[in-house]
Amino acid sequence: MGRSIEEIVKEEIKKHKILIYGKGTKEFPKCGFTVETMEFFNRFGYSYEIIDVLNDMEKRNYLIQMTNWPTLPKVFINGKFYGDTDILEPMAKKGELQAILKEAFEGSNKPA
Repeated sequence: MGRSIEEIVKEEIKKHKILIYGKGTKEFPKCGFTVETMEFFNRFGYSYEIIDVLNDMEKRNYLIQMTNWPTLPKVFINGKFYGDTDILEPMAKKGELQAILKEAFEGSNKPA
């Protein structure tokens, strides 16, 4: 028997310090908001992963239920859901996000 969608998502979130569920990939983003989120994280220099859920309705629906957040992209940092750049940008302006990123990557390599 295969793994449940819940198991798959939890494993993905655990595997990546910064995980973006979006539309498309780093190489071929398929949504302006995904591009905006990539550009946002590129400013900080930490590595991140994008998982394309554009055509995976089962995973998208699970993520909506899990986060109570209907739109993409969905950003997880160090296993915690943070929403999207509408939430993260004000956090960055206050310096809050930098502390979260530093803590998430403590003891690992920073460069993307």
